[in-house]
Amino acid sequence: MSATTPPARGRIRHTLVLTGLAAALAAAVVAALALGSVRIPPGQVVAALTGHADPSPFRTIVLDVRLPRVLLGAVVGAGLAVVGTVLQALVRNRLADPFLLGISSGASTGAVLVLVLGIGGGITTTVAMPAAAFAGSLVALVLVYGLARRGGELTGGRLVLAGVTVSYILTALTTLVLVVSARPEHFQEALYWSMGGLGSARWSTLLLPGVVLTLGTAALMALARPLDLLLLGEEGATALGLDTARFRAAVFVLASLVTGVMVAASGAVGFIGLLVPHAARMAVGATHRVLLPVAALGGAVVLVVADLAARTVAAPQDIPVGVLTALTGGPFFLWLMRRRPEGAPV
Repeated sequence: MSATTPPARGRIRHTLVLTGLAAALAAAVVAALALGSVRIPPGQVVAALTGHADPSPFRTIVLDVRLPRVLLGAVVGAGLAVVGTVLQALVRNRLADPFLLGISSGASTGAVLVLVLGIGGGITTTVAMPAAAFAGSLVALVLVYGLARRGGELTGGRLVLAGVTVSYILTALTTLVLVVSARPEHFQEALYWSMGGLGSARWSTLLLPGVVLTLGTAALMALARPLDLLLLGEEGATALGLDTARFRAAVFVLASLVTGVMVAASGAVGFIGLLVPHAARMAVGATHRVLLPVAALGGAVVLVVADLAARTVAAPQDIPVGVLTALTGGPFFLWLMRRRPEGAPV
């Protein structure tokens, strides 16, 4: 007779899910390093990663060309999934994600302004662009939150409408800035970047996103219990001692920072922050201490696989990965809307 208690079964399930996702990420990384315009045997990939490969074109392709791109995909996917998970808890809305709430559009606007104006000189791609993207995402989030919150009450419907509206306005502003720019090369470069892509990944562009993801996720893990309290509703969280307004403001700033840095590194990759948290919640439940690591690993797997598809399905053409995630995320969003009970809040 089994003597396994429900909490023990939960821990076993959590461990199994994490182990499965870690194995899936390792397999996805090897596949992404092996496949492309030049196919490399998996044994050569493993040898290059473990330092046992002799100098050769295969080794150069794996370590200098594909590995930075794959790692950036894992970092950005994890970051967007973690931010989506947190935003859904903060606003208690299952449709919240950085793309739908206009945060990614704000980050894009800030980054494009730096690109067009040439702010930052040689440090544009490493410091100035992430900083501007953070500022843009924070402004967008404040606008959306202010527009959606009326009379001290925040509803899901107003939040989504405000997010879509702010996203359209900022996208139009970004396009206007590019059109009036005196240098047409800015338009092509920024247009491709705004569709989301990892083709510009270099070892030098990995440090900042990696540090922000690590520190940001660690900070959010430390805030797992207050995030759980928000699921009880405003009154329940306040009754248990949480200053909800101050807590939301602090986490909004942190979410904007992570989103801004990820968007500056990869462009606007949509729907990762919407798709992955739902799948993670179905696998391990809504407790954030176990949910956030699962969402991070899940986001990394999804974006590494999506980028591999973007590089190979129409080779030699490199499709922006944001196009593929939108083609997947759009139908998922419609499925969520259809599942919503009639008359229920969005």
